[in-house]
Amino acid sequence: MGPGLGTHSETQHFLNTVFTQSQAAMVIDADAINLLAAQPKLLKKLLPNSILTPHPKEFERLIGRWKEDQEKLERLRDFVQNNQLICILKGAHTAIALTDGNIWFNSSGNPGMATAGSGDVLAGIIGGLLAKGYTPESAALMGVYAHGRAADLQGQFLSYPFMLASDIINGLN
Repeated sequence: MGPGLGTHSETQHFLNTVFTQSQAAMVIDADAINLLAAQPKLLKKLLPNSILTPHPKEFERLIGRWKEDQEKLERLRDFVQNNQLICILKGAHTAIALTDGNIWFNSSGNPGMATAGSGDVLAGIIGGLLAKGYTPESAALMGVYAHGRAADLQGQFLSYPFMLASDIINGLN
């Protein structure tokens, strides 16, 4: 939930209602993350093991600035454990932080993934895995790897600067 929602007050009210009434872990991305950063009390309304998928700037809005990578990882672990959420911090080596304190780093993917809509594809993959009954932890780990692997497969045929989000989807087939 999040891509294209906007950050208006009506959206904030909508998220509050959805988070309060939800009976399953959700995937939270984009504008929904920005609204969580603006209204941190909404974090407590998310069910445990809901999955946030911020890029570094969105994560900075959630937790504030960090000085170095080690501090970023420590703060990522603290954020996840304090809120009982899973956080996928997107980047060159995407970090998947689980509530047990473990942080996994993804080995798949390439620079072509830095394209509009790529994060939306990731959120959709993870949401699909949740809908199929995978645990949030498994959905996060498998989804991130599959997303990167699909981009790697497409990267054999496409030049990275020209990769589109739809190419990543096609790589899943």
